[in-house]
Amino acid sequence: MMASRFLLALSLSLLVSAAIAETRQPRLTQGQQCRFQRISGAQPSMRIQSEGGITELWDERQEQFQCAGIVAMRNTIRPNGLSLPNYHPSPRLVYIERGQGLISIMSPGCAETYQVHRSQQAAERMEEPERQVRGSVRDLHQKVHRIRQGDIVAIPSGAAHWCYNDGSEDLVAVSINDVNHLSNQLDQKFRAFYLAGGVPRSGQQEQARETFHNIFRAFDADLLSEAFNVPQETIRRMQTEEQERGLIVMARERMQFVRPDEEEGEQERQGRQMSNGLEETFCTMKLRTNVESRREADIFSRQAGRVNVVDRNKLPILRYLDLSAEKGNLYANALISPDWSMSGHTIVYVTRGDAQIQVVDHSGQALMNDRVNQGDMFVVPQYYTSTARAGNNGFEWVAFKTTGSPMRSPLAGYTSVIRAMPLQVITNSYQVSPNQAQALKMNRGSQSFLLSPGGRMFQGGQRS
Repeated sequence: MMASRFLLALSLSLLVSAAIAETRQPRLTQGQQCRFQRISGAQPSMRIQSEGGITELWDERQEQFQCAGIVAMRNTIRPNGLSLPNYHPSPRLVYIERGQGLISIMSPGCAETYQVHRSQQAAERMEEPERQVRGSVRDLHQKVHRIRQGDIVAIPSGAAHWCYNDGSEDLVAVSINDVNHLSNQLDQKFRAFYLAGGVPRSGQQEQARETFHNIFRAFDADLLSEAFNVPQETIRRMQTEEQERGLIVMARERMQFVRPDEEEGEQERQGRQMSNGLEETFCTMKLRTNVESRREADIFSRQAGRVNVVDRNKLPILRYLDLSAEKGNLYANALISPDWSMSGHTIVYVTRGDAQIQVVDHSGQALMNDRVNQGDMFVVPQYYTSTARAGNNGFEWVAFKTTGSPMRSPLAGYTSVIRAMPLQVITNSYQVSPNQAQALKMNRGSQSFLLSPGGRMFQGGQRS
């Protein structure tokens, strides 16, 4: 008993220490290049069809994604589909674009705090082999989270996780993997280590088979049989990739789990008696939050739209992942002030509508002047200046940022750098009159970042 407590405490201590250490180290820069001539909206380039859904990946070799040090993917899980347990060597930030489901992110050393008592009738309905394995009607597991449209979910590097769609429509999850994070000491190629399943043999899957691996397949069956203390037949089932089922499978029956919003979890006594407080911090840390609430918008304009930000203050686990996100809604023809990010790259995914996007680099070259549509993804590198004008149907987006503390510097509006300058600095910098300088500073009034579509009434320097 004492040995078990010691190992649990040691595991948690190492986990938390490693996470905290990551926040004190700079990001990896080796091999990262941000030298390109053009940025454009991109769609996924790889598609993996599985029994229970679809996995899509953007081309990680594109220069804009290489610059940001991320790999982007989109999972579509059908109703009653299960995305199989896996882990990856870099942190992942997920946006639930549509649907709802259940997810469990398993942290090493954390206790199994949720207990299910199966009825005798349920046990009798099990097939004989399953009854022998599960014998008792008691099932312990770590926390299962409800996820729904608009959620941002943080998955630490190395944390095994699975996702199940218990809804009636497809569950669509868009995510980025920060392969440039210090926790990934392999290289900048994306990898996922699967505990079950495998890539289907059909189609263009050669590159996918190099990315997604079933880790049990290559182990010696005798060794695993001894390690788990189970028959070799069970191990052989674990090692079988079942190629045609893929990475997302259909559950044999509708699955149900204990969740904190439905039933109180029964916490293990060992966990309650720990005096170091680690289990009460890392193991119970919040992993998700929703960004759809209008009332909780961080930036709101009645004429232009709103933005909800998720940073290390709203979701403390992001201080360990050093990532953040925002969900934006720009009304028809409204604008985003020209600005630059001071603390990380921005990866933008269009969720609805369209917009004209402009991105300018340090040399004054326009790297992007394109219209983007739903499903497009593009990168705005750190310090590069960008702006956007929504189309007639508005523009909605989710942006992932490679920093836990995002900070932007706008050029127009109430909080802009232009407004912060003295008039004489503006008049001498741009060779304009004091009245023109005052207009540059003040004509947007109290608007900041999100700008109403009123600027078109000025043409040729005069009000039209």
